[in-house]
Amino acid sequence: MKTNITLIGMPASGKSTVGVLLAKRLGYSFVDSDILIQEQEGRLLKEIIAQDGLEGFMEIENQVNASIEAKRSVIAPGGSVIYGKEAMEHLKEISTVVYLKLSYEELESRLGNLVDRGVVLREGMTLRDLYEERVLYYEKYADIVIDEAGAASAGEIVDRLRAMMEESEQST
Repeated sequence: MKTNITLIGMPASGKSTVGVLLAKRLGYSFVDSDILIQEQEGRLLKEIIAQDGLEGFMEIENQVNASIEAKRSVIAPGGSVIYGKEAMEHLKEISTVVYLKLSYEELESRLGNLVDRGVVLREGMTLRDLYEERVLYYEKYADIVIDEAGAASAGEIVDRLRAMMEESEQST
């Protein structure tokens, strides 16, 4: 098995929450690539989007994620990482990619202010449009899919994920 785990999914799917818990349980480091982007740029995600536009932000996001060097880490990139070809090729090379799958209805109930979250939403696009577009990418890149339906807590999702990873480790 690869030495890193990358969590992909929609904003509010729990990548950071699940990622921190999983890292603690595995004794891994935790890497939040949105924080790496903000540190590199010296700006908040919403400021980068406001100043550089969506395309500019996604270029920065692609470059930062494509350059992550990690060992024994849980990596939580932003939900739009899947648009960056180089980033996704790199993350697939250095990690097992896990898609935290969320229903549209659950996503809608969890999401707060899209601008504050730094959600990449193109002009004229609805949240449903974004969801339907991204699900195809998440499924394409995922090595493992964790359906969050019926999960009571982030801890339960971590337990499911650990069990699935141990199974796939034994079958290889």
